[in-house]
Amino acid sequence: MSVTHRLTAPAPGWTAATDVVVVGSGVAGLTVALNVRKAGLRAMVVTKAVLDEGSTRWAQGGIAAALGEGDTPEQHLDDTLVAGAGICDEEAVRTLVTEGPDAVRRLIATGALFDRGEDGEILLTREGGHHRRRIAHAGGDATGAEISRALVAAVRTDPGIELIEHALVLDLLTDTEGHAAGLTLHVMGEGQRDGVGAVRARAVVLATGGMGQVFSATTNPAVSTGDGVALALRAGAAVTDLEFVQFHPTPLWVGPDAEGQLPLISEAVRGEGAHLVDADGVRFMVGQHELAELAPRDIVAKAITRRMQEQGADHMFLDGRHFGAEMWEHRFPTILATCRAHGIDPVTAPIPIAPAAHYASGGVRTDPRGRTSVPGLYACGEVACTGVHGANRLASNSLLEGLVFAERIAADLAGRHAAGELPERTVDVAAARAARPVPLPPSEARAEIQRLMSRGAGVLRSAASMADAAAGLALIAEQAHSHVAEEKPADPRVETWEAANLLLVATALVAAAAQREETRGCHWREDFPERDDAHWRRHLITTLAASGDPVSTPEEQ
Repeated sequence: MSVTHRLTAPAPGWTAATDVVVVGSGVAGLTVALNVRKAGLRAMVVTKAVLDEGSTRWAQGGIAAALGEGDTPEQHLDDTLVAGAGICDEEAVRTLVTEGPDAVRRLIATGALFDRGEDGEILLTREGGHHRRRIAHAGGDATGAEISRALVAAVRTDPGIELIEHALVLDLLTDTEGHAAGLTLHVMGEGQRDGVGAVRARAVVLATGGMGQVFSATTNPAVSTGDGVALALRAGAAVTDLEFVQFHPTPLWVGPDAEGQLPLISEAVRGEGAHLVDADGVRFMVGQHELAELAPRDIVAKAITRRMQEQGADHMFLDGRHFGAEMWEHRFPTILATCRAHGIDPVTAPIPIAPAAHYASGGVRTDPRGRTSVPGLYACGEVACTGVHGANRLASNSLLEGLVFAERIAADLAGRHAAGELPERTVDVAAARAARPVPLPPSEARAEIQRLMSRGAGVLRSAASMADAAAGLALIAEQAHSHVAEEKPADPRVETWEAANLLLVATALVAAAAQREETRGCHWREDFPERDDAHWRRHLITTLAASGDPVSTPEEQ
């Protein structure tokens, strides 16, 4: 297999070499890097901003694992399968919940400091979909920041890990056998490594995070533009379950025209007893699910959206006034400060909230060892689809998934290295040059892509809404091709590369969502409101056709 499509970009002006190149610096990427070092392999971490600016640092609630008295991996498995709405890979979930507790303990040994009670035991809370308190947290509501701090500190002190910050990954490089042999990237800065370059490696690990920026309103940072999924598609890899985008029920509502990254009000606030209410103070989740406000996220997001539609409102409220000032200040200091910065004091007033794009349950298809369908290319974290999340991720399983499957990738690479199955790779230069360059849309296309996706493929979807989105996306692609034909192409730069990645993942997402004619998990079809296990208890596998268009094919039942 060779790469058939690539982003339009200048030829690499510099080269570097390592054993394993890891793209992304969240919990998944840094865990891979630290663990391959234990096997004696050199690692290079490439990150788009600085080491601690990915999605991990924004995770507030915590990391889920069966650490508490009376809790078991089997109970954690049951909750995960229920949330996943029938299409989780049960063996992948079993791997997650059984290896998870020890993985968290190893994270603690690396230096992560979780909140503990007076008895020294880790404090645990509940979140949506969990029947037990099994969410470990740090700094009250700053878990991701603490995990990021500990891993970054460990990585920075390891001389065998090279860091390239402010670097946008472009495309995969392969050898003559179609095995991953490195990648191209663009470094945003000045110095010896500036502009487009190439990194040669024995294996490539994608840990690039999500694609929330494909929508106008999201909890994801600005760097989450689907770069890893887009690279994988262009490299010929299969992606799965792209239609299952989780909308978090309770981002802070900051106005009707809010765009970009919105502040998140953690599910842990509801876990500690805050109520969802409408403008009249009515708790509308009571009676809709046995767990009320702590139902799985898809159920809560749909209930909020329905209530908004019924009342003609653009937001609902989260009421935690009964917590009192002391609890807000000690348990949720980050959220308290964020709300007050926006003129809201949750001690004395309900918090306005509205759902926003939060997490991609699908991604690059992997096996239990993190291997993709392209030899030598691995994926873990939000960019990957391990089968753990199914149609809807269970709260706080994301950090755990990144941790567990990163360790499994590192173990696989160590085993291959010990067996002599990880030789140095030579880039197939002819194949790299032959790959078809993808025309770049102008940078302003990003806002139009987000508008089309929010309107046509957001919380509520229908055949008509997605047809409109698909037509708009196709027009953007056609215009990019026309500009090339007219010798007026968009300049290859970070903004246009990101727009091209967003356009590709948006087109792939709509193609998959339009095919799935049912409502399941976080995929909500107004025209097919029921779950259809007879026809759709299976996955959609998306690849790139020779034309460059995404094609989604139902997995055989």
